[in-house]
Amino acid sequence: MSIFSVSGIKDVIKSLGVVFGDIGTSPLYTLNALVIFVAPTQANIFGLISLIVWTLVILVFIEYALLAMSLGRRGEGGTIVLRELLIPLLRSRKQIAIVTFLSFVGISLFIGDGVITPAVSILSAIEGIQLVKVFQFLPQVVFVALACVIAIVLFFFQSRGTDKVAATFGPLMFIWFVTLAITGLFAIVQFPSIVQALNPWCGISFMIEHGILSFFVLSSVILCATGGEALYADMGHLGRKPILRAWYFVFVALVLSYLGQGAYLITHPNTSLVLHEMVLSQTTLLYIPFIILGIIATVIASQALISGVYSVVYQGIMTGIFPRLKVDYTSSRLRSQVYIGSVNWMLLLAVLFMIINFGSSVRLTFAYGLAVTGTMTLTGIMMTWIFYRRRSSFKMVLSSLITLIDLVFFCSSLGKLPYGGYWSIIIAMIPFGLIVIYTSGKRRLRSARTPVPIKDFLEQYQQFTATSAKLRGSALFFMSDFRRVPSYVAQTMFKNNIVYEDNIFVSVITRDNPFGVTGFFKESLAPGIRVFEIHQGYMEVLDIGQVLKSAEIDAQVIFYGLDEIVTKNILWRAYAIIERLTPTFVQFYKLPPQKLHGVVTLVEM
Repeated sequence: MSIFSVSGIKDVIKSLGVVFGDIGTSPLYTLNALVIFVAPTQANIFGLISLIVWTLVILVFIEYALLAMSLGRRGEGGTIVLRELLIPLLRSRKQIAIVTFLSFVGISLFIGDGVITPAVSILSAIEGIQLVKVFQFLPQVVFVALACVIAIVLFFFQSRGTDKVAATFGPLMFIWFVTLAITGLFAIVQFPSIVQALNPWCGISFMIEHGILSFFVLSSVILCATGGEALYADMGHLGRKPILRAWYFVFVALVLSYLGQGAYLITHPNTSLVLHEMVLSQTTLLYIPFIILGIIATVIASQALISGVYSVVYQGIMTGIFPRLKVDYTSSRLRSQVYIGSVNWMLLLAVLFMIINFGSSVRLTFAYGLAVTGTMTLTGIMMTWIFYRRRSSFKMVLSSLITLIDLVFFCSSLGKLPYGGYWSIIIAMIPFGLIVIYTSGKRRLRSARTPVPIKDFLEQYQQFTATSAKLRGSALFFMSDFRRVPSYVAQTMFKNNIVYEDNIFVSVITRDNPFGVTGFFKESLAPGIRVFEIHQGYMEVLDIGQVLKSAEIDAQVIFYGLDEIVTKNILWRAYAIIERLTPTFVQFYKLPPQKLHGVVTLVEM
């Protein structure tokens, strides 16, 4: 589809609202955080702007736009996609375990980033109000309270769906980027020499001159690239091409803004809120509209990460990494657009805590960056591994070099740990702990169950049906593998004497590909026992009822197993609580409740 078509332009505009909010609002706080470290001399500013521009080129343009986005599957991206691409290429269980662990950490760090981004973005925009004379004497608590209100409104808006949010926010984000570009150009005209900062040697010279200090400066330079990971994580929302096309426009606007801020900072070295003061010096009349536009843009920045978190959690649910949470599908056009209420409200609580706990955007920048650089480093490692296995030599070498740069930024960000960076780790530990408990509990539960081998089951079935009458009609039994029949099936048939004329064993199998659904009968196991398999992509919105209807299956009753876990182990108790609080298989797939019969089996773990 051509970018010049109406549909192509709309998709590009929408991608501005969904994907680029976070990276688009980084000009609000990046230079504010950097001028704390070094004196705003001309040489230092040239060096800092050069580092910012080339960080955008290397970590966003090359790592995500060129390399990562080339590894999508059916338009999907993210850490889980990298995992699903890499695992089939590996040869040993040890390597698979390493990749699985890396993907768990990457997912957790990304979710942690989804908490800090809204907090720092909204606070940074609100604080621009301090430059208006009428509001100069307001206490900081007022701005904190206003930021909390904006965050609450944003999260309440999420249930309407990404598509509607993008349609609303995309045009506003376009105006924001145009504003960044124009205000940047005005400042560049006042000090044209700032364009020399595009030379990478300015950044290298800064690093050489400042030594160890420059290493810690990188922990704030990375703020310019926060949200870059959303290019890949949000691919499923709008597709690769609109995001790439929008990025070219975004990149130019960001570079112009940073060059303009650098020019203004050189001529006004006592500046603290660089972007806001630069705009105020250019136009007093339009400053209030600029603040309002900035607040809207920071709301959109939060939206980009929230949408990405939904995508990652949904991928995790479908691949068995996360428990089955209640999911609402918010778009009839794009199957990957989802809303997960429990995730939404947990994120809101965490965002409110971060806003109240830190109280200002400058303080929050000290907690910001660790999760981002960790995510980027893990993405680089997994990409390099994939390119190595695929024998893509050039991409492998390029990805290796970028991963080393990611690692330098990550090590630099570790210096933030004593100043609030530990909150990135604490927040990320919550989803990481949930993933570990859930995946470990599932493995333990499978080993604790006592399924009946299909050969033994069929022998018992034939003996039982030889002397017992069958009920008319069809019955469905859900199971993961018909070769090992769950004990609830034997309990239903042989202990409760419930055997139908047509018993269909149904298995839902999640494939490595994101999309596609097929349902088909396999061989009959015995007279009255058939096997029906449903294969689905891990991002597919599966309608089991429709699949069964297409196969002309009309069952009188649907049986499914419920595990009553008995254990003294604290870890398995936590897993049992998770299982009780989350929807069952049949609830998740919304099967007709009037036909459902759950059969409880006691399992000791």
